[in-house]
Amino acid sequence: MSANPHPEAPSAARPGAGGAEAGAGGMERRLAAILVADVVGYTRLSEIAEVATFRRLKALRAEVIDPLVAEAGGRIVKNTGDGFIASFPEAGPAADCALALQRRIARATADEPEDTRLVFRMGVNLAEVIVEDGDVFGDGVNVAARLQAYAEAGDVIVSEAVFAGASPAARSRAIDLGPLPLRNHARPVRVFALRAGAGGRTGESAPGTEARASIAVLPFRGGEPGRPALADGFTDWIVRALSSLRDLFVISRGSTLAYRRRHADPAAFGRRLGVRYVMDGAIQHHGGRLRVCTALIECGTGAVVSADHYEGLVDQVFALQDAIALKLIRNLAPHVRERELQRALRKHPASLTGYDLLLQALDNLHKMDPDSFARAGGLLQQAIALDPSYAPPFAYAAWWHVLRIGEMGSPDPDGDGRAAAERARAAIARDGDDPLALALYGHVQAFSFRDFATARRFLDRAIESGPSVAIAWTMSSATHGFSGDGRLAVRHGEEGQRLAPNDPYTFWHEGLLAQAHYVAGDYDEAVAWGLSAVARNRAIRFTLRTLAASLAAAGRLPEAREAAEELMRLQPGFRLGAYAPRCPFVPSVLGRWIDHLRAAGMPD
Repeated sequence: MSANPHPEAPSAARPGAGGAEAGAGGMERRLAAILVADVVGYTRLSEIAEVATFRRLKALRAEVIDPLVAEAGGRIVKNTGDGFIASFPEAGPAADCALALQRRIARATADEPEDTRLVFRMGVNLAEVIVEDGDVFGDGVNVAARLQAYAEAGDVIVSEAVFAGASPAARSRAIDLGPLPLRNHARPVRVFALRAGAGGRTGESAPGTEARASIAVLPFRGGEPGRPALADGFTDWIVRALSSLRDLFVISRGSTLAYRRRHADPAAFGRRLGVRYVMDGAIQHHGGRLRVCTALIECGTGAVVSADHYEGLVDQVFALQDAIALKLIRNLAPHVRERELQRALRKHPASLTGYDLLLQALDNLHKMDPDSFARAGGLLQQAIALDPSYAPPFAYAAWWHVLRIGEMGSPDPDGDGRAAAERARAAIARDGDDPLALALYGHVQAFSFRDFATARRFLDRAIESGPSVAIAWTMSSATHGFSGDGRLAVRHGEEGQRLAPNDPYTFWHEGLLAQAHYVAGDYDEAVAWGLSAVARNRAIRFTLRTLAASLAAAGRLPEAREAAEELMRLQPGFRLGAYAPRCPFVPSVLGRWIDHLRAAGMPD
C-alpha cells in the first residue's frame, strides 16, 4: 500500500522483524516514526475559495512545514492534497516536530479570518514500514492516519510507542486517552493526546455540523371556553422543561403559534418547521378536574413515540404542570435518545456528526465493560475532533476520565483527574450553562482534588442551570457525602434518584444514595439502596464497596464478606493501604469507612 491516509485502503504488508531488511527492487523494511497531517475542513475551505486555499497551504509548506520537518531530521514522503505524510528515524523528534509545527502554524495564521484559517490535525505512529522509491508503505502508515482522525484541531495524537520516546515537555501536557479501537485492527491501540501549548489552539475555529434532535411543542388545545391562558400556561411550562435537556434543540414558542389557527396534521406541521419531533397536547376540563393528554410524534414517519395522560384538580394546576414537566423529563429523554441512537447507527460513517458519535459513545459508556469503555473513549474523542464547538462530548469525556479512575483501573489517576478537569472546563467554555459540565467540574474538584468549596460552588450552579438534570443532584450528593454532610447528601441523592428511575446509570444514582445514607449513619437504608444498585449492575466496584461497608456497619457480617469477596473477584489487587489515600472522604468519615471495609474482609 502506498502512503495513504484513507482507512479504507488495504495494507500491502505487515511489519516484520526490527531493523532494515533489503528486498527486491530496492525495497527495504525500516523502523520509522510516521507523521500524518490533515487540514481540518479542507473541502469546505476549497469550496469557499479553492485557489486561495491552495496557495495558502502551499505557502505554509514552503515557509513553515518543510523547513521544520527537515530541521527535525525528517522528510516529507507524500503530499496528500489536503495534508502531508512525513517520515522520521526516531519517535521523539517526530513528536516534538509535530508540536512545533502546530505552534508555528498557529502563529503564522493568527491574523487570518477564523472561518478560513488553516488548522491541522496530526497523528504520529512508530512502526516498521516498507520503504521503496522514497515512499513508505504498510500498516504503520494506516495507523498514523487513523490516529490523526482522532486528533482535535491544533493537536497531535500519538501511539504509546511514540509517547514513550517523546520529550519531557511534550509528555507533561499529554492526556492518556487509553486504548482506542482502530478500524480493521483486532486490538485497540493505546494513544495519547499532545497539546501544542502556547500559540496553539483548541480547535474553536473548526465549524461543526452538530445535529441535535429538534422538537417543537405545539400549542395545547382545549381548557375552559374563553380561557386559552390555561392551555398556554401548560405549553409554556413544557417548553421551559424541555429546554433544560441539552440533547434537544427546542423550537421557540412563537414559531408554533400558527398551529393554533389551523387543524393541521401535527407531523406535517413539524416537517414544515424543520424539526424531528413534535409534542402535541390537549386539555379536558370537567368541573373541578383537569385531564391533560400528551403525545410525542416523530415527524418523518408520523409515528407516536410515546403518549400519556395526567389528571388533577383545577386549583392544583401549578402542581399538575410540575408533575407533567417532571414526567416528561424522566420519560421523554430516554425515548428520544434511543430513537436518535438507532438513527445514528444506521448512518454511513462518512455522514456521522458529533451528535451521532456522542450517542454511540453513550451507548457504549453505560455498559461498563473494558471493550465498550475503550470504544466510548474513542467515539468521544472523534466527536470532539469532528465538532470542537459542541460542548456535550467534552463533558462526557470528563465523565469518562472520572469513571476510569473509579471503575476501570486507571494507570494514572492523577493524570486522569487533570484530564477530567480540563475536559469539563472546555465544555463550560463552550456552554457556560451546561449542567452536566458544571456538575462534572465540581465533582472532579471534590473527588480528585478535595477542593470541596469549589466543588459545591459549581454543583450549585449545575443545579440552578438544570434543576431537572439527575446527574447534577447526584454529583452534589457525592460531594456533600465526601465532606461529611450526610443530611444534605441524602436529600440531593433522593432528588437525583427520583429524576433517573430508568436512566442507564440508575445503578450509579442508587449507589451514591446508598453512600449518602451511610455517611448519615442510616445503615439499613444504605444497605437497601446498595443492594438495589448492585442488582442492577454487578460489575461496578464502588457500589460493591458501598454495600460491603454498609452491611458491615449494619452488623450483617456474613453478607458483608460475600460482597467483599465479589469485589475482590472484580479487583483482585485491591488493598486498603493503597485505596485509603485516594478515597475522598474527610477523615471523620474515612476512618469509619475503612474500618467497616476491613471488617467485611477487605485486605490491608
